[in-house]
Amino acid sequence: MTLDSLRDFVRALDDAGELIRVREPVSADREITEVADRCMKSRGGGPALLFEHPLLVEGRPSRHPVAINLFGSLRRMTMALGASSLDEIGDRIHALLSTQVPESLAAKLALLPKLAELGRFPPVRATGPAPCQSLVLREHELDVRDLPHLHCWPGDGGSYITFPMVITRDPATGIRNVGLYRIHVQGQRELAMHWQRHKVGAAHWRSMATKGERMPVAIALGADPASMYAASAPLPPFVDEFLFAGFLRDAPVALTRAVTSDLEVPAEAEMVLEGYIDPAEDLVLEGPFGDHTGFYSLADRYPRVHVTAITMRRDAIYPATIVGRPPMEDYFLGHATERIFRPLLRLTMPELVDYHMPAYGIFHNLVFVSIRKEYPGQAWKVMNGLWGQGLMSLAKVIVVLDHDVDVGNPEEAWWVALNHIDPERDVRFTMGPIDVLDHSSRAFTYGSKMGIDATRKWREEGFERQWPGPILMDEETKRKVDAKWASLGIRLP
Repeated sequence: MTLDSLRDFVRALDDAGELIRVREPVSADREITEVADRCMKSRGGGPALLFEHPLLVEGRPSRHPVAINLFGSLRRMTMALGASSLDEIGDRIHALLSTQVPESLAAKLALLPKLAELGRFPPVRATGPAPCQSLVLREHELDVRDLPHLHCWPGDGGSYITFPMVITRDPATGIRNVGLYRIHVQGQRELAMHWQRHKVGAAHWRSMATKGERMPVAIALGADPASMYAASAPLPPFVDEFLFAGFLRDAPVALTRAVTSDLEVPAEAEMVLEGYIDPAEDLVLEGPFGDHTGFYSLADRYPRVHVTAITMRRDAIYPATIVGRPPMEDYFLGHATERIFRPLLRLTMPELVDYHMPAYGIFHNLVFVSIRKEYPGQAWKVMNGLWGQGLMSLAKVIVVLDHDVDVGNPEEAWWVALNHIDPERDVRFTMGPIDVLDHSSRAFTYGSKMGIDATRKWREEGFERQWPGPILMDEETKRKVDAKWASLGIRLP
């Protein structure tokens, strides 16, 4: 079943027993965060939550329910993307990338279904009135503070929009970008846009600011779940997130034109905040904010967004997430990216078998990689290759292991790595870009990285001793014990 809207997703989660409806009034001032955090840190990521009667930060009842932790489990992540597993989507990408130029007529005919699949991906213009524009508030009619934005943590600088789809356009190429950036609510019609310097939206803003042009911005809240995920995906700047969402959904995303700019927004969005950034204005102070590192990111200066309109469904649901000390909902969004984009990494690194970014590594701090080692020094080649791949350039520590190590199991990966390394020989340091949110780097967004070669060492790499094998029980003994296990009276948890 194709999920065309956030409410479709909420309904599907409810039907599947994945959603809890909270009917008790709960405040957007830290209380929703505390409830959601307890759920997210429970086994398997906890349930999705729909707060039906949230209270605004100042205590008034909100007209809009708050949905949170919708993507916070493997099952819900696969439901969102319409797949039986995340690797299934990666396999679809691999099948498209591995297509060879056909020579025979039969091979050409066999290729047609793939070409037809590609033809369904581009977004389409919605026909008829767009649900997201059932209610339109302009300029002095609106107050963004009437929406149930979360004040998440005690040290936060205020209330935040935490799960937006920020839509901008490259002024040179016209290519659209949809990004997931936190947004600080600062007044009746004013927001502060926290887009890091590495993000595509920030590049669009710098380009328009250089020309002294106002930059239109649209902030969609809630859409089909594939589009909501796509906003978080590390796509190349020339790939439209709605195109990618169409691929994930196996159906195009319907868009409609915004009411105060020529940007296009999801027709099925719950809410859309339209506005602009004026490059002639000074930057405004944004933050602090309790971030996904588990520590506060400090206040800094970012562009001000002037809101010119709010459009919405009449019974709009407000989507939110929280970040903080892992594990949180964002782990499952990141895990989806890890699985889906593995075939793209293999384009330039065919030796790559698997990789994993554990929750406590908060994505950019730790990456385990397994490779099929075929020549000496290959682990260093892979590390440098990964540091040259988009946002993987921000990875602080990369550990490379052999193909037979399950890097999806951090305990196994560390066990093997700590047994396999000679620290002086197998650890190297380099300099490069660092995540904006890293408070430990020696300079803002610049610092050191560590690569660990935990593969078996070859003679050509200077290792002259015999490399031992792991301890494994023989299959015959395991079969004998399996046969008598029930009679042993041992019950294991």
